[in-house]
Amino acid sequence: MEQPCLKSVLNQTMPHEQQKPETTCQDWKGALPSCAPLANPYVPFQNANPKRYKAEKGLIRGTLFPGLDLPYLGMVNEKEKGSDGLAELQALSFALTELGLYLDTHKDDLEAGELFKAYSELYQKGVSSYQKAHGPLYQVFAAPDGRYKWTEGPWPWEYSANQED
Repeated sequence: MEQPCLKSVLNQTMPHEQQKPETTCQDWKGALPSCAPLANPYVPFQNANPKRYKAEKGLIRGTLFPGLDLPYLGMVNEKEKGSDGLAELQALSFALTELGLYLDTHKDDLEAGELFKAYSELYQKGVSSYQKAHGPLYQVFAAPDGRYKWTEGPWPWEYSANQED
């Protein structure tokens, strides 16, 4: 009797190794599995010159544009941020990002372009003013005179300790 070669023995399927239909969805293969659920995304189209929130309200609502304001599970954030310089810079930065994204697809909207320019100027003045009073806001501004000052205090948690006194 002839001996089977090792390759043919290894390729044989044992009874307990029989192929079973795939019952779980595996995503490790790098392709969309046949059992993946389908989604129907909807992205609202923005017309030119859409209504806009003020920067401060846009920040708390998560969008500068009321037409894109679709609260998750109907939850609406109305809580105002503080009115300190840092909160104003945060609102301006958010508004600039939102307007920039809008202008990427609506470059001919002159009103939005003018608002972007005005917010940019306010933001630059605000950063300059804030840094004069509190030190560098971003690490790239940490060595204005050649001396690195990023790690000099007070740290954010030290501000609140100072305010309580």
